[in-house]
Amino acid sequence: MKKRIVCLGGGTGTSVVLSGLKKYPVELSAIVSMADSGGSNRVIRDEFGLLPTSDIRQCFVALAQDQNNLEHSLRELFAYRFPLGKGFKGMTFGNLFMAALTDIFGSQVAAIKKTGQILRIKGKVLPATLTNSNLVAIYENGKKVVGESKIDETKRGGKVKIKKVYLKPEPRAYPEAVEAILKADLVVIGPGDLYTSLVVNLTIPGIVKVLRKTKAKIAYVLNLMTKFGQTYGFNAKEHVSVMEKYLGKGCLDFVLVNSRTLPKPALKKYKKAEELPVVDNLEDSYFKVVRGDFLSLKETKKVPGDVLKRSLIRHDSDKLAKVLIKLCRPR
Repeated sequence: MKKRIVCLGGGTGTSVVLSGLKKYPVELSAIVSMADSGGSNRVIRDEFGLLPTSDIRQCFVALAQDQNNLEHSLRELFAYRFPLGKGFKGMTFGNLFMAALTDIFGSQVAAIKKTGQILRIKGKVLPATLTNSNLVAIYENGKKVVGESKIDETKRGGKVKIKKVYLKPEPRAYPEAVEAILKADLVVIGPGDLYTSLVVNLTIPGIVKVLRKTKAKIAYVLNLMTKFGQTYGFNAKEHVSVMEKYLGKGCLDFVLVNSRTLPKPALKKYKKAEELPVVDNLEDSYFKVVRGDFLSLKETKKVPGDVLKRSLIRHDSDKLAKVLIKLCRPR
């Protein structure tokens, strides 16, 4: 029987992990955050009245087959972002494609499943919830911010710590996502923005309940850099502490930490944004710290038309996958 791996998160980080794992003979499921409200997702939510699809789209692109010219073209088309056009700039073809399929088939769930079939993805992409919720952050100074994009793109007060986050209204976990976690041999959380990509899923009661119940091993991939507005000045222990606050202490089995030195040119750019490498001050606890070279040597270039801030340095898909496969032991 194939090993079953669930990747829980959202955005670029989860797609990086999926890109590496899809090369192995495993059953993959991506459980994706549904609270994004920035960029093209704002149009999807406001103009079409749909749940955000950008994180789902990124997972589709990561899992899509790319073995011939047609498959490669579909994958590239799905990732294409319009660089021009009033109302279109920054929008991805993939998001519009899924909006059209929703209209054709009558539901967003049907559109998600049909998109996976068209792209011949290796695995499943599942929404964490179908509840139309917004992420709310309460900061230590008492300030309240509503909306994932406003939390993610904080301009002022980015050094103030977040006290807690929650989804409003309270969401119900998507049943297939719950089932996937229960059947998993390994659940991978991260990398990704701590609150807006990772913890957001841990504010769904049904998801947390099943993560505490599952017999699967749980691996948390620590971020490479701090995030202004979310984790300013955070070290590794502080990242783990936040995960424990929402997931529960004792639930993590592994924490993956990059040990390779980060490139100086990229660090200079990050420093201007007051973002720094996450200092590794972890020790083995109830979980095992897994250190290694998980760094991609490529600096990410911004795509024309993309209006959102993106990470310059990222984890390496293949390096992560090689270690995660070793950590995955059938029950």
